[in-house]
Amino acid sequence: MLQTPRARVARRPVHGVLLLDKPLGWSSNDALQKVKWLLRAEKAGHTGTLDPLASGVLPLCFGAATKFSQLQLDADKTYEAVACLGVKTSTADAEGSVIETRPVKVDDEALQRVVAQFTGLIRQTPPMHSALKKDGRALYDYARAGIEVEREARELRIMELTARLASEVSGRELIKMTVKCSKGTYIRTLAEDMGEALGCGAHLTALRRTATGGFGLALCVTLEALEDMTEEERLKCLLPVDSLLSGHTPVELDAENSGRFLSGLRRRGAWTDTAQAAVYAGNPRTLLGSAHVKAGELIPTRLLSPVEIEQMNRF
Repeated sequence: MLQTPRARVARRPVHGVLLLDKPLGWSSNDALQKVKWLLRAEKAGHTGTLDPLASGVLPLCFGAATKFSQLQLDADKTYEAVACLGVKTSTADAEGSVIETRPVKVDDEALQRVVAQFTGLIRQTPPMHSALKKDGRALYDYARAGIEVEREARELRIMELTARLASEVSGRELIKMTVKCSKGTYIRTLAEDMGEALGCGAHLTALRRTATGGFGLALCVTLEALEDMTEEERLKCLLPVDSLLSGHTPVELDAENSGRFLSGLRRRGAWTDTAQAAVYAGNPRTLLGSAHVKAGELIPTRLLSPVEIEQMNRF
């Protein structure tokens, strides 16, 4: 029986940021492609992966917003996590096979000593089951082939770490924790390392990102909610492109300097030095791009195109 060809989706320019509450079981890319299809967007990208095991805040960038997605990749993150004590797995999380079990003799005093040990600047060795590259191949490719490769420990910062002991109905001892950390932190590795410090081993069983770069769950929308919306309602869920630049110093240019800035030319003015500036044209106030200011010189970093600016003003 011949199947009817699936109708092609008519793509359109969409500019902005959608904060998705990524569901469990979905890869970040699968979630992105689903939302991109729902919005009929031409261009999209996410801001760092959340494992299928994890849920929570995943900023999705569309159109001009993709030019500033690196800011979210570099942003601090906050997670709620659960680790099971006494059981180590091959992947440091619940998706791996059990490789070791040990008795658990942990009290709150011991746990808080370990919390202090893992707060502040720490060094962490990236897990083999990760997307980091070694000689052009992802580490998880080596892991699936049974090959262990040498990885360098990296310095990162745990700004806040709170943890308490809990128990499953089955009797397993758990740690429930909240972690605010710098980019590049692997929470499953943190859970495994804390388990080793407690002398019993551990693996991650649940992970939820509650905030990233100033965006929290309160602003997020679920895939189910998006699917139930009209196209107009979905577009209203988008935050403006400059929501990614909320920590930047605003700089406003007149018409002549706006045109020159957009062509990549540096501008001079009485601006205070800053590493991050959001540059606007006035009347109507329109984002032109990002820059930095050094010795009174406004130096472009990322520029929007005239087409992107026209489309953003139109919609």
